[in-house]
Amino acid sequence: MVYSCGNIIVLIENRRLRLGSGHYKLLKCRFWGAYMNIHGKINYIELPAADIGAVKDFFSKAFDWSFTDYGPDYTAFANEGVDGGFYRAETSASVAGGSALIVFYSEALEDTRNRVIQSGGAITKEILDFPGGRRFHFSDPNGNEFAVWSEPLKA
Repeated sequence: MVYSCGNIIVLIENRRLRLGSGHYKLLKCRFWGAYMNIHGKINYIELPAADIGAVKDFFSKAFDWSFTDYGPDYTAFANEGVDGGFYRAETSASVAGGSALIVFYSEALEDTRNRVIQSGGAITKEILDFPGGRRFHFSDPNGNEFAVWSEPLKA
């Protein structure tokens, strides 16, 4: 689909919007055939993983991600909200250890929680309410901590 944004025309593929909430997910946006790199914006995230195969298996099952391997010690993901990769390391990223918390969005929080568990993740904080929504925290098979949030339940 092609959209105009002022004088800029962008091609948007795999577009999905949540209307009325102000939140949206843009899976892939290309500007005249090249992926957009925007100065000063987060562009790529790298995370540690002792077992590259396990992390690929988990995110493929839990979130339908796909990966590109760059040798035995690095795998990259793309079009998942932000691009990134996992590098081989014996450490893991957690809020308690001082790492940033990467937060996913879900339209069906309980279903996503169940899929995380079925895919080999561990729930580290059960679903809780916070101003503006609900969320839970989980760790992947390598111990990296993430969260998933959703809008509040409708009364």
